Amino acid sequence: MINYVWVKTQKGDIDMTRSITLLLGAVALAVAVALATPAMAQSKKVAFFAASSQNGFNQATYEGVEEMAIELGYEAEIYDGKFDAIHQYSQIEDVLASGRFAGMIVAPNDPVGISGAFEQVIEAGVPIATVLFPIGPDLTTLQPQVPGITSTVASPPVDGATWQAEAAAAYCADKDPCNVIIIIGFKTFPFDNLRLETFEKVLAQYPNIKVVGVGEGWYSPDTSLKAMQDMLQAARDVHVVLSNADQHLVGAEIALEAEGYNVADLYLIGGGAAAISIEAIREGRWDATLAYFPKTMGALAMEQIANAIEGKPVNNAINMDVSGPLQAMIDKAILDANPDFRGEWEQ
Repeated sequence: MINYVWVKTQKGDIDMTRSITLLLGAVALAVAVALATPAMAQSKKVAFFAASSQNGFNQATYEGVEEMAIELGYEAEIYDGKFDAIHQYSQIEDVLASGRFAGMIVAPNDPVGISGAFEQVIEAGVPIATVLFPIGPDLTTLQPQVPGITSTVASPPVDGATWQAEAAAAYCADKDPCNVIIIIGFKTFPFDNLRLETFEKVLAQYPNIKVVGVGEGWYSPDTSLKAMQDMLQAARDVHVVLSNADQHLVGAEIALEAEGYNVADLYLIGGGAAAISIEAIREGRWDATLAYFPKTMGALAMEQIANAIEGKPVNNAINMDVSGPLQAMIDKAILDANPDFRGEWEQ
């Protein structure tokens, strides 16, 4: 669905010069925040920190933020996280110090590492929400793990991955063996690793199901194409392609057709409910997608930030699996019942 770059820092001894530098930097930030707080109170601006402003999903999320902001009498501004966790962390610190914004919404590149930036914003009294992922080490809960987070507007990864794997298992019920290929984003990403573990755990409950390949798609049709081509060299008689992202199915479909498969005879399930997947499901080429609704998600986050700024009640945890315009698992029957739905982002 979304391509992320995770940055790890090494922990070790810090020399005295660096310690002093960090201390002075922290003091300067604290002073800047203290001076900026009155200006924040008067501001009607909300900052949206995209994982990447060039990413279609993030762009659609910002559209939702911006439209709701205008409706509620606010202004929104987007910041490009460049799929770089360290860059995004610094952005939040810099914007906080500027005092220009009354609230913030973040699509995090690193939901764990960015906790410190959230703590600084919360300490300054500025409402801040997260979209797509919760902030903190536990990706299975939407309840705030950092005290003071205004709202988490996201989907629990385990629930969605379970639904996807169960849908694949249902298709496999009368096939023995039923050969499944899994394409995940990045095995090293905590949220993708959690999804992969869930896929494998659910499928392992069915003796007739054989996972004949696991590949990484990197949220790219081109990368997915290459990964699928490689897996098809060893895997024969494939019945199911199970993926967390619609972009992966674009590449997988090309590879399957090149090997002589009629994809309409297989079971292809992705994630995202991108416009390209909605079209493919309606045409009968793909079978299902786990929906994400970025515009709706952005709008709901903006609404909670405005409520916090104005002292109104706030919903601290919004589960997008039950808060979108359609149910989370979308197949042709759901689309037939909702002929006007086109998806909230392209791919």
